Amino acid sequence: MTMLYSLNADAAAIADRFGIAAGTDPWSGGYVSPAGFAPVITAGREFIAGPGASNQPWRMVPRLWGVPPPPSAHDAARPVLSVRNTQSPFWIGNLRNPEFRCLVPATAFMEWGGTGPDGKRRQHWFAASDQPLFAMAGVWMDSEVPGFALLTSSPNALAKQAGRDAMPVILPDHRGAWATWLHGGWDKASALLQPYSSSLMRDGER
Repeated sequence: MTMLYSLNADAAAIADRFGIAAGTDPWSGGYVSPAGFAPVITAGREFIAGPGASNQPWRMVPRLWGVPPPPSAHDAARPVLSVRNTQSPFWIGNLRNPEFRCLVPATAFMEWGGTGPDGKRRQHWFAASDQPLFAMAGVWMDSEVPGFALLTSSPNALAKQAGRDAMPVILPDHRGAWATWLHGGWDKASALLQPYSSSLMRDGER
């Protein structure tokens, strides 16, 4: 499970990349860890009802990485960071309502691999070679402090080599894919939940 990702771009650069207004987001770049705030991009309909809701501009807003777990969870204090089962009753309502889907900007994500010759576990930092600043598919939940989780897919060849059985969903490098995730019906949006091509990724092992 992804436990750390980087977003080495400030709010202005993120806004320019995704064609939105930067607003007052204070993000200046850095790492994002569980229970930390990071900018996400929504369809801008969170507080708007009625027929004009679908015409709102996309918004960059801060959200907490991780959502409170369901009451049945064994560890009620541990936030849920990723979505592995899109059919789960815990997620199904939010995923089928596009207003709760979001783009999660990133420049790389980290996965733990096996141990090296020195006996220490290796960090694999995966980045998209074709888009230095990419969007991961996310979903957010409205709670006391709104939080988000990352959608996952089966691993590509690079992630498998690192011993992973899942990876975050990196969306294709075009606005049509981003718009489908933020606005489309679940049939079209769920078709985007595919492993990113390993030929378009690089692994900066540490």
